[in-house]
Amino acid sequence: MRPEIAGARRVVVKVGSSSLTTLADGLDVERLQALVDVLGALRAGGREVVLVSSGAIAAGLAPLALSGKPRDLATAQAAASVGQLRLVQTYADAFAGHGVTVGQVLLTADDLTRRSHYRNARQTVERLLALGVLPIVNENDTVATEEIRFGDNDRLAALVAHVAVADALVLLSDVDGVYDGDPRVGPAQRIDTVHGADDLAHVVLGSASRNGVGTGGMATKVEAAMIAAHAGVPVVVTSAEQAGAALAGEPVGTLFAVRGRRPSARQFWLRYASRPRGEVRLDAGAVAAVRERGASLLAAGVTGVSGEFLADDPVDLVGPDGVVVARGLVAYDARELPALLGRKTADLDPEHRREVVHRDEMVLVGRRPAS
Repeated sequence: MRPEIAGARRVVVKVGSSSLTTLADGLDVERLQALVDVLGALRAGGREVVLVSSGAIAAGLAPLALSGKPRDLATAQAAASVGQLRLVQTYADAFAGHGVTVGQVLLTADDLTRRSHYRNARQTVERLLALGVLPIVNENDTVATEEIRFGDNDRLAALVAHVAVADALVLLSDVDGVYDGDPRVGPAQRIDTVHGADDLAHVVLGSASRNGVGTGGMATKVEAAMIAAHAGVPVVVTSAEQAGAALAGEPVGTLFAVRGRRPSARQFWLRYASRPRGEVRLDAGAVAAVRERGASLLAAGVTGVSGEFLADDPVDLVGPDGVVVARGLVAYDARELPALLGRKTADLDPEHRREVVHRDEMVLVGRRPAS
């Protein structure tokens, strides 16, 4: 048994399009009802649930007489507009049978890459749960452009798990776990537990769903599971048919064990949700100070800047070898920094003596060098 899953008071459950819809018929109400019955029972047992549900575009195909996934953005947005309404109404009707009220939360990547929007999303989800509402989250495909898309709801679910301060994340699809090979083409064994990336070093992960309506594959699920596990949230990847068993802590699917303490909201946002607005280049001494001593970045260690960023924007800190060392909130506009490059703090005007990036506004990226 998996007590970290069975004992989770608040869980985020993500279900993919391939588990709810088909190309021929669109939304499969019976499969949706089966999932709702599992989650309704979970709620009746006193646990809180946030559902991240794909399926809006796929649910809109049949009503619009579309025979396949739209290839152009405008048609996809039109299908999402029709399908999202049907999807959430079907959920609302199904959950009503369990005495559960649902609320719709539509997000774009922009809503989580902007810090103020990230905080607002967190407050909204928290308030819905406090009111006894089950939030249903989806990417806002009706308005999302290619530049502000998550691309799949697996990564969105990992971010929502942190936004919702969840105790566990369950990723559901049409595959019952992570395998060490493709079970469709030869012998393969399900991996029970993943403790880190090394456990999957020799595994080739698929990149497409089986029935043609999903956008993600096992690779996106593993990436999302790793994000959540590194942020202190245990994850199970399994099939929708095994949702009940997974949430009960039974050893189904693949468990991604927690790999670190839960970071603060700001640290998590910086590492996984922020979008850098530019780069600040560091000399070797500054790289060592930031990476090894956990120091703030001072103007003396900066050799160059690129991008159009403002004070308090996220930027990548890049070493002389071009490797990103850290990401942080910069204290100066891009136009201010060139005049400060390489200068000691004592030689600067009082208004420019603050750190370029304070260590409390910074997260390291990648591994520390081997000692």
